[in-house]
Amino acid sequence: MHIEIQRKAEIPLSKQIYLSIVDHIRSGLLQEDVKLPSVRELSKQLEVSLVTVVKAYTKLEQENFVTSIQGKGTFVKANRKEIVDRQKEVHSYNWQLSVQDYLPRSQFAQFHHAPEKIHLSSSMIDPGLLPNRYLEREIYQMLSENPRILSQYGEIQGDEQLRNAMYEYVKEFEAPTTPENILVTSGSQQGIDLVARTFVGPGDVVVMEAPTYPGAIDVFRGRGATILTVPVDQDGMRVDILQNLCDKYKPKVIYTIPTFHNPTGAVMTFKRRKQILNLAQSIQSIIIEDDPWSEIYFDKKPPASIKSMDQYGHVVYVKGLSKTLAPGCRIGILAASGSIFKRLLAAKANTDLGSPLLTQKSILPFIKSQKMIDHTKKLRTALKIRRDLVLELLSKHAPFEVSWIIPKGGLNVWISLPSWIDTNHLLLEAKKQQLTFLPGSACYPVELENHHLRLSYSYMSEQLLHEGVTTLCSIFHSVISSKKQHDNSPFF
Repeated sequence: MHIEIQRKAEIPLSKQIYLSIVDHIRSGLLQEDVKLPSVRELSKQLEVSLVTVVKAYTKLEQENFVTSIQGKGTFVKANRKEIVDRQKEVHSYNWQLSVQDYLPRSQFAQFHHAPEKIHLSSSMIDPGLLPNRYLEREIYQMLSENPRILSQYGEIQGDEQLRNAMYEYVKEFEAPTTPENILVTSGSQQGIDLVARTFVGPGDVVVMEAPTYPGAIDVFRGRGATILTVPVDQDGMRVDILQNLCDKYKPKVIYTIPTFHNPTGAVMTFKRRKQILNLAQSIQSIIIEDDPWSEIYFDKKPPASIKSMDQYGHVVYVKGLSKTLAPGCRIGILAASGSIFKRLLAAKANTDLGSPLLTQKSILPFIKSQKMIDHTKKLRTALKIRRDLVLELLSKHAPFEVSWIIPKGGLNVWISLPSWIDTNHLLLEAKKQQLTFLPGSACYPVELENHHLRLSYSYMSEQLLHEGVTTLCSIFHSVISSKKQHDNSPFF
């Protein structure tokens, strides 16, 4: 079990240990009934006092993450009754627990492949809304005309024709660059990872929004970064708080999702985009501008990207196509300039020597034609209908203690419940009814907030959305009314 602690951070060491173990448990890296290191072992491993570890373990037990058995040790607490059967299945692999790993957490390993009937946890688009048949024909025709493509490697930087097409495509979102400054990646996740592995090392300060995209948290935590957070309001990242952090810590990287923020859906104002760029310039920081779905807007077009104002190469613009076009192709781009781009290109070479040529050529005809523009227009119409349905159902069925942010684009609704509700526990109840969502705690890098959840309306049919949201609201009512009855009971 790898635990990264930052001795200079303002968060107490005991809390850092507690949060790290919680991340391991929630992401499935520490499974039920696994024995934790003894207090003395962990104290020696982390070079902290015994009291520090005892404090962390005590809080874990108070929060029902672990259970201590006198004379035997501390174990990850079980959430289901089938442990004995499962232990028999994995007994022969128990030796693996002694192998040290360097994974601080991996949230999506737990949530991304949920088998439930109503899948509201992942920001994916209904396959019926994607141009699968067209891409199928393109791939068949391409292989018929040029079967040798299967025996060819692509360029490390990416297929030149695709880079030219992507250059034209991102101009639509006012993210100016040149084909020469575009690097084709295996999805936007790889783009974030390339920046992190190139420029972020243990102890480097990274500023992120809170909440934010869980996949990015995993990447920066994996690099051993010291993560500082800035809250998000309806206008995006709070620049006043960012200013204070920049003055005090001079972060190396600022990671932001300014357009239809994941998970809240907030849209950063043009003024704040400019202010963030000015701050980065003043302290020589890199901005990672993550743009997963700026083309999915329901009202007016969002403001110009931060990249559009970048004159000195501070912004690395990351754009994915997987969600809106073809998840199976895993294609995205990264746009940067100067020596930063050259170093990222070298990192890409070290990673995989270039994304698969077949997938790049598969989507090329679609991207460079009017079909992509028409496709995104249809997506906006279809997803707006689903968003409106979810908002209507929440307004009609959710308890008055529940609130949500109305997204003007993107794929998600961010829902907040009373602060005493832990949506991780709520998820266990939802799964009993074949329903899943993303607990809000997965979206917080440091100080966890457990009373939020992200509901993705883009993947399920309208019929299943209706069933899922009404079921979820019933669970809300049940939990809240149970608490009220408990509070009013004369026995408490």
